[in-house]
Amino acid sequence: MRAAVFTGAGKPLAIERIPDPVPEPDELLVRVTASGICGTDLHLSDSGAMLSPGSVMGHEFAGEIVAVGAQARGDWRPGERVAVVPNLVCGRCVACLDGGDVMYCPSARALGFGEIPGGYAEYARAGSGEVVRLPESVSDRLGAMVEPLCVALHAVENADLRGGARVLVIGAGPIGLGVTLWARFHGAGHVVVSERAAGRRELAAALGATGAIDPGAQDVASAFEREAGGPPDVVFECVGVPGLIQHAIDLVRPRGEIVVVGVCMEEDRWSPQMALAKAVTLRFSMAYRVRHFAQAVGMLGAGRVDPSAMISRTVDFDGFSAAFEALKQPGSDCKVILGPAA
Repeated sequence: MRAAVFTGAGKPLAIERIPDPVPEPDELLVRVTASGICGTDLHLSDSGAMLSPGSVMGHEFAGEIVAVGAQARGDWRPGERVAVVPNLVCGRCVACLDGGDVMYCPSARALGFGEIPGGYAEYARAGSGEVVRLPESVSDRLGAMVEPLCVALHAVENADLRGGARVLVIGAGPIGLGVTLWARFHGAGHVVVSERAAGRRELAAALGATGAIDPGAQDVASAFEREAGGPPDVVFECVGVPGLIQHAIDLVRPRGEIVVVGVCMEEDRWSPQMALAKAVTLRFSMAYRVRHFAQAVGMLGAGRVDPSAMISRTVDFDGFSAAFEALKQPGSDCKVILGPAA
């Protein structure tokens, strides 16, 4: 099969022919029909962390089942379209039985992070208990958006988000935009996005933001108060660079809440004294459970949420490596999808 292969830190991905994956008896083999490029993959390809030459990344993908293991969990058949939870787990431990808390299964193995090949390929393995059927109304491209939507959904569920709440979202990448969408869906009165890129601020408006701030040109605190009538009740930090947790502490109201979703790859510092003086609740939100995939797919299928504005374009293998490298620089793209059959 064809795949986009990691060859070394800082090097472009190489499109190569590699052996087809062989699923275990309790797994499925999926023909990948759409796979999204994630910012984490961009960072990993530059740093080389977790990856060795020959690794295949890609953890945001959907596809069609082509083979079902003899010990598969569930009534699966070849030809069914699914969104894939990118983890292989035991399915029996406390974490797995707690709504599918796949990140904390003791035997969890992640797809696309160096150990098990992921979705930047024509075929991929999937856990038979870690896929969700896609209805006909949900396209393959939207199926590839389910994973980042679940990261955002989990983050919003982790907040004490009350009806009419004033919400600040720092960063309008795919996760920040997903948080914007879900925060509005869950009844936030004001959802204001702080983002330097004008195109991303426009996308935020398309996904339900009630206002947008350019932090390079405006004072965020005063601009937010003009938009929302007071300081934020909840701040979602969706970028992951040093200094932003402190920025969120400075901005949130007394007894407010901060949810950290952005993955910071460096050490960071903030003032506990300021957070303590404000009695701030600080939460870190990691990934999702399998039940979030079912929720997100259900909402997509019913047409109650629509993240399609995030999708900038679809590329095939011939254009994938260049598109991947281009995303490492500021630009107009938001979510680029690999479509192996394009």
